[in-house]
Amino acid sequence: MSSSSTLLDSLAAIGVIPVVTVEDSAHAAPMVQALAEGGLSAAEITFRTPAAAEAIAEAAAAHPEALIGAGTVITEKQVDAAAEAGAKYVVSPGTSARVIERAQHHGLAVLPGAVTATEIQAAMEHGIRTVKFFPAEASGGAAALRALAGPFGDVTFVPTGGVNLQNLEEYLSLKQVRAVGGTWITPQEALSGGDFDRIRRLSAEASAAVSHIRG
Repeated sequence: MSSSSTLLDSLAAIGVIPVVTVEDSAHAAPMVQALAEGGLSAAEITFRTPAAAEAIAEAAAAHPEALIGAGTVITEKQVDAAAEAGAKYVVSPGTSARVIERAQHHGLAVLPGAVTATEIQAAMEHGIRTVKFFPAEASGGAAALRALAGPFGDVTFVPTGGVNLQNLEEYLSLKQVRAVGGTWITPQEALSGGDFDRIRRLSAEASAAVSHIRG
């Protein structure tokens, strides 16, 4: 089994991947600690702020056991920065051959975004069998995933975008869904305000919901 497959299996076991936009890298390590204490030992830190690479580095150094990934990766330069910072995987909003190839060059697992048959096939041509389904709710949600499962029976998905505690079961009950990505566990006001107790509670709530859904 490849290291990428092993990592994806670990993410699947967690069930919910917190998707985080970090404004202050000093918040990264305590955030990951709070998430782990709640039961979610993973975080996708997005390249949506100048602090992203430093936040990944801080989180990865403080919590080497956690599954820290880089999100919103759209350029080869960002892949390089993510790898240097210690990210274990990269997530892209779309399917880019250059991003996929650069991630594979670094030995990183990569989750390209794909919501159409064409995008899924493009990812498959690079050996990808798990893709990010983004934006999930705006792209047809669970119904669209059920339709795509027909022609792409050996592809699994990580829906992100509009996923929350209320519709979590709708996604995780689908056999082709390995995990979901969600921003609701790390609200911006809680992260910016250093309210890690709230993040811990939301993590525990999501972790408990995954256990309930999966039995």
